[in-house]
Amino acid sequence: MFDFAFYFKMGWQHIISADALDHQLFILALACVYAIRDVKRVLILVTAFTIGHSLTLALSVYDVIRFSSKWVEFLIPCTIFVTALNNIFQLDSKGKSARINYYLALCFGLIHGMGFANAIRIMLAKDQSIGLGLFGFNVGLEAGQIIVVAVILLTGLLFLNVFKVKRRDWIFFLSAGVFALSLKMALERMPF
Repeated sequence: MFDFAFYFKMGWQHIISADALDHQLFILALACVYAIRDVKRVLILVTAFTIGHSLTLALSVYDVIRFSSKWVEFLIPCTIFVTALNNIFQLDSKGKSARINYYLALCFGLIHGMGFANAIRIMLAKDQSIGLGLFGFNVGLEAGQIIVVAVILLTGLLFLNVFKVKRRDWIFFLSAGVFALSLKMALERMPF
């Protein structure tokens, strides 16, 4: 049980800590097109991200795949700005952006999973219970994502219902901000 708790905390911190801005921005870009009434859809969305993340993390830990960390660190903010840009282009398309986000979450989760793979591979390789460690990490990651989503949806509820911000403006404002920050990250991490 100690292994589970250790890796749960690691997964939790992977999404909640101040160093997790790239993951938080990705979740923000995914979730900002939803309202509080869509909580079930958003939870499915972040679970799709976790599945993609978990798959490449597991394949990396078992040394089935391995990618240059320079490229992965560059591709992570690229996934974020593509998701944010998709939100902006889909502003006037009722529900289409939300459907596309399921695919983006799963596919881009694969790339994000590689981002932490090198660090956790060393820890898990020394551990006797790789499966339990991966499970604990992913449960912690999912729990952290649920908290981030809750904050996003409740903040959206406040701005949309109390301050009467138009939904289109809310999505545009958040997506444009995420786009700008992630583009800056990508330019800073260019591997060539």
